[in-house]
Amino acid sequence: MAERSFCFTISLHLIVFQTSRKRGFASEAVRGKWVQYKKEIIMKNLPKIAIVGASGRMGQMLIQSVLASNKVKLAGVTEREGHDWLGQDLGVCMGRAEIGINVSNNPLEVFKNADAVIDFTSPKATIEHAKLAVKAGIVHVIGTTGMDSSHLDKLKNLSKDIVIIRAGNMSLGLNLLTLLTKKISAALDEDFDIEIVESHHKHKVDAPSGTALMLGQAAAEGRGVDLSNVEDRGRDGITGARKRGDIGFHAIRGGDVVGEHDVIFAADGERIVLRHLATDRQIFVRGALRAAIWGQGKDAGEYDMIDVLGL
Repeated sequence: MAERSFCFTISLHLIVFQTSRKRGFASEAVRGKWVQYKKEIIMKNLPKIAIVGASGRMGQMLIQSVLASNKVKLAGVTEREGHDWLGQDLGVCMGRAEIGINVSNNPLEVFKNADAVIDFTSPKATIEHAKLAVKAGIVHVIGTTGMDSSHLDKLKNLSKDIVIIRAGNMSLGLNLLTLLTKKISAALDEDFDIEIVESHHKHKVDAPSGTALMLGQAAAEGRGVDLSNVEDRGRDGITGARKRGDIGFHAIRGGDVVGEHDVIFAADGERIVLRHLATDRQIFVRGALRAAIWGQGKDAGEYDMIDVLGL
């Protein structure tokens, strides 16, 4: 009944406003009120985003982008137990004015008021968040790296009940590189050795990067092989000759490098080098928000950024 009343009120104001315009006497007050009504209607229908790990570098960038967006709105944020931000206004924690959203240590309660959660935390935390996302029935967007096969198996099982969108990298350019890697791998035989070199800032805790592994997986799929059977990570010492068909991984750590990835196809007499350079983490934020919006209304299942981008 309340919904019908609301719709009737909006319709009535629309009729009054349109009639007033036709007669040429719509006041500034009427126009202003109608603009405000339209904004309220739009805001009510925007996807509500929950962000976990609010104080982290990616967490804060995501929060700032959601607050500035006209396509999504912030449902709430969480932090781990014992964190200094807990119970405080998020805006104040980030050095801004109060925004009326307190930092919570109860993810499920936050998720219940959201349509999607964006997660750039740790593998262990991400699995727990996925279980809670199932209980809340919301989309789970995952940019967490460092996951092993046990984590991925758990996510695959949980995706039977909700939409899970996971990518080692949320960048549009990097996902195009992934497609190219797969296509070139399929076109070239094992006379071309595949090596993946990645560089990241000195604070990154996992290696190879999730993005490097994503590129390696694409290369393996292109060749029709299982990556676990052909990967060769970080050679050291007297390793012997390179094994034909292997896919090599190498990690560089230093400074403030956001992310650089090279996929090298090397044969006798020639090399093909595919490269992606990330200079701003905002590319990951844009991709994650796009994924959260895209996931609304989709069937339960496991998706990646290739699906989101329609590539």
